[in-house]
Amino acid sequence: MHLKEFCGAWIDHPFWRTEFVLKDPKDIELILASGVKEVMIDCSKGLDVSLGAMIDIGQEAFSVPVAKQSIIEQSPPAPSHPITVPASQELERAALICQRSKAAVVSMFQEARMGRAVDVGGALQLVEDISASIARNPGAIISLARLKTADDYTYMHSVAVCAMMVALAKQMGLDDTQTRLCGMAGLLHDMGKVAMPTKVLNKPGKLTDAEFDVMRSHPAEGYKILTASSAVDAVSLDVVLHHHEKIDGSGYPEGLNGENISLYAKMAAVCDVYDAITSNRPYKSGWDPAESLRRMAEWAGHFDPKVFQAFVKSMGIYPVGSLVRLKSGRIGVVIEQSPKSLTMPVIKAFFSTKSNMRIVPSVIDLSHPSTQEKIVNREDPAQWNFLDLNALWSGLRHVSR
Repeated sequence: MHLKEFCGAWIDHPFWRTEFVLKDPKDIELILASGVKEVMIDCSKGLDVSLGAMIDIGQEAFSVPVAKQSIIEQSPPAPSHPITVPASQELERAALICQRSKAAVVSMFQEARMGRAVDVGGALQLVEDISASIARNPGAIISLARLKTADDYTYMHSVAVCAMMVALAKQMGLDDTQTRLCGMAGLLHDMGKVAMPTKVLNKPGKLTDAEFDVMRSHPAEGYKILTASSAVDAVSLDVVLHHHEKIDGSGYPEGLNGENISLYAKMAAVCDVYDAITSNRPYKSGWDPAESLRRMAEWAGHFDPKVFQAFVKSMGIYPVGSLVRLKSGRIGVVIEQSPKSLTMPVIKAFFSTKSNMRIVPSVIDLSHPSTQEKIVNREDPAQWNFLDLNALWSGLRHVSR
C-alpha cells in the first residue's frame, strides 16, 4: 500500500518520511507499536486490496474498507504558535527531533551517493518540527545539534545549520515561507560532501593544499547533485553553491563580493562557520560558543555585518554551553538565554574558584532584579577539563562530550 499520511503528530511515529510505499512487514509492526492510530492510504497507488478484503496481522483479522475517493484530502490544521517553554522542558523533545533529522539527512545523502535524485519531500516536515522547537525554546535544539561524534559530524552539522538558519530567519523578521526555505537550505547545504573522497573528508588532521582544493569543490558538486531533483527550490540551490562566499570576494567557488551574494547565502555562511568551529573534530576540540562569536566578529571581510549582528542576537552574547566566571568567583555554564538582556543569561554555577572544588549546582538568572551576580569573564573549557560540561548545561546524561 502507498502510505499517504500519518494521522497524528510526526514525533509519534518512527519514520522520517510521511509518504512512502509499505513493503516491509517490519514497517507495519513499527506503525502498530507507535502512538499513531490511523493512517491515510492512497488507493490509486501501490497494490491495494479489494473492498472488504481481510488482512491477517498476527492472530487477528482486520477488515479493510476502501474509501470511495482515491485520495482522502483533509484541510491542513490552522497554524499554531507554540508557547515558549524553559530549555529543560524542550531538551528531551529536541533530542528526538535531532535523532530523526539526522536519519533524514543520512537517507538523503545515501540517495545522492547511489546516483538517485534526492527526495526532499519528507524533509519538509522536519523543517516544520525544527522551526516549532525553535519557537518553543531556541537554545535547546541548536545546542544539542552542536554535540557530534566524528562519525556523524557531516549529518549533524546539516541539522545544526538548519536549526540556526531557522532561528536567524525568525530574528531577521523573515516570513514563514522564507523561514522554511532557510531551514531546508540548511539541511541541504553540504550535500556536495557526498562526492568528496572519504579519506579527505574524514582526515584527522590539517589538509594539504591539494586536498583543500578537492574540498573546495563540494559546493559545485552539491549544486550538480541537487539540480537533478525538480523538488529542490532555488534558495537551497543558491545556498548549496554559495555558502562559502565572503563579502570581500575572497570566498569560493565564484569569488562573489557582498552585493552579489544573496541574503540566504550570507546567513548560511555565518551558521556554517559557527557550527564548524564550536564542534569537536578529530583534529581539534570545538571552541567555546562565546569565544567563537568574539573571534568571528574580528574576521573582517568574512561575514555581512548586519547578518552577523542578527545571528548574535539570535544566539545571545553568551550562547548556551558557554563557560563563564561570575563576580563571586564561581564558575558556571550558560543553560538558557534571557529575553530581557543578551548579556544576562541563565547560569548553572557548579564550581568555586575560591575553594577550588565542585559545589552543588545552582541556577542563577542574571537578569532577575534581585540577582547580585554578573559575568566577569569567559572561561576556556580546555583549561578546566570538566568532563560533564555538556551534561551540566543540557541536563541529559547520555550526551557525548
